[in-house]
Amino acid sequence: MVEGMIALGAALAVAIATIGPGIGQGNAAGKAMESIARQPEAAGEIRTALILSLAFMEALTIYGLLIAFLLLAKF
Repeated sequence: MVEGMIALGAALAVAIATIGPGIGQGNAAGKAMESIARQPEAAGEIRTALILSLAFMEALTIYGLLIAFLLLAKF
């Protein structure tokens, strides 16, 4: 029973930690492409800001995966 709850907690940690950043990354990429289409001369600056923000969003997903691994280590 306890093992099942730990496994469920690990699954929820990964699921919730990937949904938010996944949606955010899609929105950020879409807005960046829109910005580049409007102002092509600023593409380098926009791309740099996009990559930096995507890295921060991806870190949130990795934290969720780390929590899932920590929960599963309790077996």
